[in-house]
Amino acid sequence: MDWWQAIILGLVEGLTEYLPVSSTGHLLLVQEALGIPGGEAANAYAICIQAGAIVAVLGLYRERVMQIVVGFLQPKGTEPKFEEGRHLGLALITAFLPAAVIGLLFDDKIEEKLFGMGPILIAWFVGGVAILVVSFWSRRKGESAATDTGRDLMQITFLGALLIGFLQCVAMWPGTSRSLMTIVGGLIVGLKLSAAVEFSFLLGLITLGAATAYKALSDGPLLLATYGWPALLVGFLAAWVSAVLSVHWMVSWLKSHGLSLFGWYRIALATGVYLVVF
Repeated sequence: MDWWQAIILGLVEGLTEYLPVSSTGHLLLVQEALGIPGGEAANAYAICIQAGAIVAVLGLYRERVMQIVVGFLQPKGTEPKFEEGRHLGLALITAFLPAAVIGLLFDDKIEEKLFGMGPILIAWFVGGVAILVVSFWSRRKGESAATDTGRDLMQITFLGALLIGFLQCVAMWPGTSRSLMTIVGGLIVGLKLSAAVEFSFLLGLITLGAATAYKALSDGPLLLATYGWPALLVGFLAAWVSAVLSVHWMVSWLKSHGLSLFGWYRIALATGVYLVVF
């Protein structure tokens, strides 16, 4: 892998990881366009450079993360914000558990059966339609991104977090988008859009972090033997920088525009790639 290929892959990873458009689908498409052979090493590279996007969100949400960490360290009955941090932390762990179990059981089968352009195009198109349906449903209810109605982040229940966790498992199908499923899941359990987005980002720290660590341990030697440390480091740095920009833009966009743009983008992308590839 050349350095410029690593930069492109890192930029694509960071820009798409937290948008509801599927970073995995985009990375597989770009790898194919760049002529990078698929396989375990390529899949491991696409997952491990997620670490750059994780660090970006960890920095942007450091105060919330510290609230959660201190909440676990402080005894019960301390300041309300730390009690809230403990509650949020437990909700995030609850939401992570389904993916932890299902991912360990079916990781190899998922890579074998679903890591291809056909399944990705289906997921892009269906996910795009789902976004437009949710946006239409919200407008019919008189809601909009500007009103941002619903419950605050700290009002999430453990049952609601578990539902979001099971919906996150659907995103193991490449092209679906973990962010899409968790944001929509947050809306389904009654969170306002801004709270659903923040919960999705925070859950991503745990889920993506665990996936990156697992893939690094299982396929790290193969990854390094195939591409080397420089390519991994360049991809990580590019993903970090582009994820910071992407998250800032997404949060700003959603405050006044909602999700529908991403629905139309997914449908257009799936249609365009299908016409070119097939």
